[in-house]
Amino acid sequence: MREPRFPGMATQEFYVRNEPETEARGPFNLEQLLSLAENGQVTAETLYYEASTEQWTAISENAELKAAIFPEKKKLQMRTKGQAPTMVSAASDSRPPITVDDMLAAAEGRTADTKDRLDPAIAMARAAAIGCWSGVLMLLLSAAGGLLPSIDFLMKFKVEGLLDHPLVIFGVIDVMLAVLLMLGMVAAYPLVRFRAAIGLGFLGFVFFTQGQMLPLLAIAGGAVGLYLSTICVSLLSVIVVALIGIAGMAGVAWQMISTT
Repeated sequence: MREPRFPGMATQEFYVRNEPETEARGPFNLEQLLSLAENGQVTAETLYYEASTEQWTAISENAELKAAIFPEKKKLQMRTKGQAPTMVSAASDSRPPITVDDMLAAAEGRTADTKDRLDPAIAMARAAAIGCWSGVLMLLLSAAGGLLPSIDFLMKFKVEGLLDHPLVIFGVIDVMLAVLLMLGMVAAYPLVRFRAAIGLGFLGFVFFTQGQMLPLLAIAGGAVGLYLSTICVSLLSVIVVALIGIAGMAGVAWQMISTT
């Protein structure tokens, strides 16, 4: 089976523009592009920037991306006058009429008959949303562990004493990144990954030199969970890494607060 050109479309960042325009719009994630398409602001002829070729390409030329943004919808066929009706059983005639909500639920895989046929684009969008809000929670837990133990310093803040409280710097950065994610700015994901790596390196070294193995495992789990929550697009995998990351960051925050 050929791999899709966009294996991580749910977290992919897209820049788009129409043919006569010179300025691009974005970055947008897949869920935002779906909303723009529903409102008619993005069409199959809209150009997107493909980083692999460094070219502006029409969405219609990418089958996977077009299918994700403009999924094909089956047309309802109406029986013409005089056409002989097909034979149906009496049991089928007694079924309640299908509503719009029923059709939407079936398309999203929320019914008993279609739960195993969930639209991949919808599943990836849900996984991306879970990963984003899990990252927010992890960052806030990390910020609590960095800021609460230094509350006295913050109340009497002096710039010259900031280097003596490096965790305060991490805490402020965590709060800022959490706010960006809450605003839906997925462009901040590279900064979140860098923050996860730096936090693991700094606190991991501190805990290792002090011989604190449990906090070391906690910061490792928290950092890995934070990093992977911005990458995973599978619903099961993002739930697993989110639980690991949240548990790890909660453990680190408890360690920092309880030792003050």
